[in-house]
Amino acid sequence: MPAVNGATTARALPTTTPRRSWWGVVAAGALISAATAPGQTAGLSPLTDPLIEELGMSRTDISFSYLLGTLAGAVALPFIGRGIDRWGARKVILVAVTAFAIALLGLSFVSDIYGLTAGFVILRMAGQGTLTLAATTAVVKAIHHRRGLAVGLVSAIGSAGISLTPILVERLVSSGGIALAWRIQSIAVLVIVLPMILFLPRHQDHPQPHPLTRPLHALPTPQAMSAEPDVEHQPSSGSTVWATKDAVRTPIFWVIAAALAATGMLSTALAFHQVSILTTQGLSTTEAAANFIPQTVTAILATLTVGAVAHRLDPRHALTGSMGLLAAALCFLPLITGFGLAVVYGLILGAAGGAIRAIEPIALAHYFGTDSIGGIRGIITSINVGSSPRPGPLLHRPRHHRQLHSPQPDRRAHPRHGRDGRSVLPYAGRSWRPPDDVTPAPYLA
Repeated sequence: MPAVNGATTARALPTTTPRRSWWGVVAAGALISAATAPGQTAGLSPLTDPLIEELGMSRTDISFSYLLGTLAGAVALPFIGRGIDRWGARKVILVAVTAFAIALLGLSFVSDIYGLTAGFVILRMAGQGTLTLAATTAVVKAIHHRRGLAVGLVSAIGSAGISLTPILVERLVSSGGIALAWRIQSIAVLVIVLPMILFLPRHQDHPQPHPLTRPLHALPTPQAMSAEPDVEHQPSSGSTVWATKDAVRTPIFWVIAAALAATGMLSTALAFHQVSILTTQGLSTTEAAANFIPQTVTAILATLTVGAVAHRLDPRHALTGSMGLLAAALCFLPLITGFGLAVVYGLILGAAGGAIRAIEPIALAHYFGTDSIGGIRGIITSINVGSSPRPGPLLHRPRHHRQLHSPQPDRRAHPRHGRDGRSVLPYAGRSWRPPDDVTPAPYLA
C-alpha cells in the first residue's frame, strides 16, 4: 500500500492473542507498573521527613532536588519511547530496572544534596518514567484482543499497588531506618520485575503482514475526523505504519496530548491544595484529607470500566466524556457545602483521571498503530509530566505554620482566607501546605 498522509508501508498485527499469553502479559505489565512505586510520588512521600532529619536538609532543598529529577525524567521520555520501538520493551525494562535498583541501593549511602539529586534523577527517569511507559506500551504492542480491558487491568492493578506503598515504606522506616528501606526496595524491584520480563513477548523488527486491513476513514486524516469509524468490528491496530514525526503533525495527536495534560495539570493542582480548598468549604481537615479515598476508588473503577468497553467506543467520544467529567468536577467544587457533596466531587474527579488513563494508549494505538507507539507515547507522557505543576518548592512553609485551618473553620472568615486572615489561594505568598501524611491519588504521580 502506498504512503498515505505521511504513513508508510501497510502492516497489521494479528488480532487475536492466546489466552495464556493474554493473562501473562497483563500480569507482567501490572506487576511491573506496581513495582515503580519507589520512584512515584506516593512511594517517596513517607521518606521526606526522615531525609530532612538524617541529612540535615531543608524541605525546600528536598523539593528542588525532586523537581530536577522529575524534569530530567520528562525530558528523557521521548528518547526512551523510541528505544522501546527500536529494541523492544524487554531490553528497555531490563536496563531500567537495573538502574532503578542500583539507584535505590545508592540512596542508602547518600550524605549530601548532590547525591540525593542524582538518585532522584535516576529514580524518576528509570522508575516513574521508563518502567511505567514500557510496561503499558508492551501491553499495547502485544495484545490485540480486548486491548482496552488489558490496559485497564494493568493501570488499575498498578495504581492499587502504588497506593499501598506509603504504608509499607513507613513501616520499613520506623522499624529499620531509611537506609534499610532503600535497600529492601532495591531488592524488591528486582525480585518482582526480572521474572515478569519473561512473560513479555520478544521484540520483532519486521512483523509479518496480516490480510486484515483498516479502512482509510479510521486514520487520523481530516476525513477521519468527520467520519464514524466502526471501532467494534475493526482491528485494534492500524494497518498503516505511522512514524512518530508524522503522528505529531496530526490534530488528533495534540487533542489527546492536550486532554492528558489538562487532566494531569488540574488534578495535581487540586490534589495539592485539596485540604485547603475543602476546609474553606466547611469540611474539617480530616474530612478533606479523606476525600482522596473516593478519588482513588473511582479512578480505578473508571480505568477498568472504560478499558473493558474501549473496543466499542469511538476514541473521540471517550476523550470528550473524560473532559466533561473533569469540567463537571471543577464546576461542582464551589457548590460543596458538606462532606456528602465533597464525596460526590471526589467521585467525579477520580473518574475523570481514571478514564483518560485508559483512553490515552487505546486512542493512540487506534489512530497510529503500534509500530511507533513507544515514541508517540513517550512524547505525550513527557508533555503530561511537564505540564503538571510541581509547586512544592514555591509553596514551602515551615512546619509550625501548618495549623492555618482548625478542624472546624470559622464560618465568619472571608471565604478566601483562613481563620487568621491569611490568604489560602494558590501562589498567594503564604499558601497553606497539606500535611505530609496525605498521599495524592496514585494516578497523579
